[in-house]
Amino acid sequence: MKAINHVFIIAEAGVNHNASIEKAIKMIHVAKEAGADAVKFQTAVPELVMTKYAGKAEYQLQTTKENETQLEMVKKIHLPLDAYEKLNAECEKQNIEFMSTAFDDVSIKTLKILNLKRYKIPSGEITNLPYLRQIGSMGKPVIMSTGMSTLEEVRYAMDVLFEAGVNKYDLTILHCNTEYPTAMKDVNLQAMLTIRDELGVKVGYSDHTLGIEVPIAAVAMGATVIEKHFTLDRILPGPDHAASLEPEELKSMVVAIRNIEHSLGDGVKTPSPSEMKNIPVARKSIVAKKPVQKGELFSEENLTVKRPGTGISPTEWDEYMGKSADRNYQIDDLIQ
Repeated sequence: MKAINHVFIIAEAGVNHNASIEKAIKMIHVAKEAGADAVKFQTAVPELVMTKYAGKAEYQLQTTKENETQLEMVKKIHLPLDAYEKLNAECEKQNIEFMSTAFDDVSIKTLKILNLKRYKIPSGEITNLPYLRQIGSMGKPVIMSTGMSTLEEVRYAMDVLFEAGVNKYDLTILHCNTEYPTAMKDVNLQAMLTIRDELGVKVGYSDHTLGIEVPIAAVAMGATVIEKHFTLDRILPGPDHAASLEPEELKSMVVAIRNIEHSLGDGVKTPSPSEMKNIPVARKSIVAKKPVQKGELFSEENLTVKRPGTGISPTEWDEYMGKSADRNYQIDDLIQ
């Protein structure tokens, strides 16, 4: 029997800790309790990621102060680099994988020291050639989000990673839309299958919709990785809280995904062990429609089909037409 595919669920804490190490640690506990495989943060030296002139996204303007630059906003919500060692240690203690997305060279080197099991490339770096080469040279599995990208841009980034040393079987590409929250009409889950079929890689889905139904649907369609933002409280200040799941919602999503994993099965159409006992109850047998005397010929006049299915199957109906009865039968007797 084919083994159940285990979907790798990433609980995306991101910067929803609002630069509080205490909140970040609490988020690790929430992710673990929800049943996620990993909890992921974001590591950055803001001045190395954006200029002082960089503007904010529309959704960020709606959820943060209008009179600040992107750099000013980001500096307020990022943890110092030395905090990630503490978070990694807490994840080890809680037996949940620590992940973090690096956004600059210094952050990549910081995470390298922590010996991550895998690296996550965010959508915004998919055209960043030096960045892709650096991540690809780490010798670790890579998960790459593809928001805002064309298929050719995804192919370009994939080829750079391969040239840098990433094994094809160690790469998972996540379909993604970077609008927070993503409107249902813009999700386009079919694109995940296009990436899989055109590029021949494992695929998953990084979700920014409200609710949990889309990542669940992605799993049913074949996603091997799901990434979803969560928060301790959606009313907290910051750019990503409003489009994130609260703890109980995260737990519900994980439970639903695990149920879908089991429901997908091995693809072989055969009765399950649990339903075998229902076959004699639900199926039918050939029975006497009225009293039949020994030697009388069976016909549509004296035979019919009824439950239970413990006698001769109705698939043999034609074979019994015209045969002579081997004994006397009363109404509803199973034909032997």
